[in-house]
Amino acid sequence: MARLIYALNQSLDGYVDHDAFGPDPALFRHFIEDVAGLAGALYGRRMYETMRYWDEEHPEWDEAERAYARAWRAQPKWVVSTTLDDVGPNAALISEDVEAAVRRIKAEVDGDIEVAGPQLAAGLADLIDEYRIYLHPVVVGAGKPYFAGPRPPLRFCAAEPIGERAVRLTFRPT
Repeated sequence: MARLIYALNQSLDGYVDHDAFGPDPALFRHFIEDVAGLAGALYGRRMYETMRYWDEEHPEWDEAERAYARAWRAQPKWVVSTTLDDVGPNAALISEDVEAAVRRIKAEVDGDIEVAGPQLAAGLADLIDEYRIYLHPVVVGAGKPYFAGPRPPLRFCAAEPIGERAVRLTFRPT
């Protein structure tokens, strides 16, 4: 049975914004290894459309970016959307009864499945097994909060510095 893990970068004031801050080389290497080890990823439409950047080669990429793209392309993806008609390679569309579909995926897949997108995570809070906050020393001031819905009661499990500018905080529902 798979574990559902909600993991995103977050500012000190609680927002997710991939344009306001990015990973240093050590954190990027961590993400390459993390993505390569996942059994798959579950995306909301907006996050999936952002991540589609990795579907096509870009000549300016360095080796780390090419490695991330290879890992991302290889993993199965499930995309929750009522507005998309189709999705890219190695992806399946979930357009109705999301909770039942995710329960089925969790039962059929072994390993960790990452949930990406605050709105999607808020709707699946009862199914999430672990929360990973990659905390960055940046204050954004506004935007999309990491917790887009009610904050579930959580138990602190670990703190791990990664690189020089981020700490991964791990929590599990109580």
